[in-house]
Amino acid sequence: MNMSVNRVAVVDYGMGNLRSVAQAVMHAASSVDHAEVTVTSNPQVVRDAHRVVLPGQGAMPDCMRELRDSGLLAAVLDAAATKPLFGVCVGMQMLLDHSDEGDTPGLGLIPGRVVKFDLAGHIQPDGTRYKVPQMGWNQVWQDSPTHALWQGVEDGSWYYFVHSYYAQVANPAHSAAQTDYGGRFACAIARDNIFATQFHPEKSAAQGLALFRNFLHWQP
Repeated sequence: MNMSVNRVAVVDYGMGNLRSVAQAVMHAASSVDHAEVTVTSNPQVVRDAHRVVLPGQGAMPDCMRELRDSGLLAAVLDAAATKPLFGVCVGMQMLLDHSDEGDTPGLGLIPGRVVKFDLAGHIQPDGTRYKVPQMGWNQVWQDSPTHALWQGVEDGSWYYFVHSYYAQVANPAHSAAQTDYGGRFACAIARDNIFATQFHPEKSAAQGLALFRNFLHWQP
């Protein structure tokens, strides 16, 4: 492949916050030499890319079904095996073994499962009840601050969340960051050439763009 162009594929399998993710990645790419961002439903374009972004939004069963039916599943698995891959929101949850949402098998790329918040009757520090989904800004605490994607990102930075289900990783070493919502949980996961976030970098201002910019430079 011609390494003079840094080709980034944002996977369009019919689900997900494609436009906002793609715009954020393109904005981050504007400061990176020779980065070329393409939103694509073509498996060959995904295979030819140097790095891949897997967005996801909505219900896990729908996302997994659409990924299979779109013909993109094999290309995404190939990418996850060989090149930098960034999962966002349900795109992160899909990387795990299983989700309780619809009793859905995931891609099995990072050991763990996705479970629903069980916060009935739990009270937040401000005296109000926890709501599900978690919707809004929350602090993110880095488990692996030396990871390349956290470069220049202050520990405890605020990111934007919208979710009812969260990840439980089998191996704590795969938790790249945690947040607290009725208890701590992994809100970013990482293994080898894979990095993914439950929060939305594309909705998280400068600290979100910093993650995408770091991803465009990442050489795992």
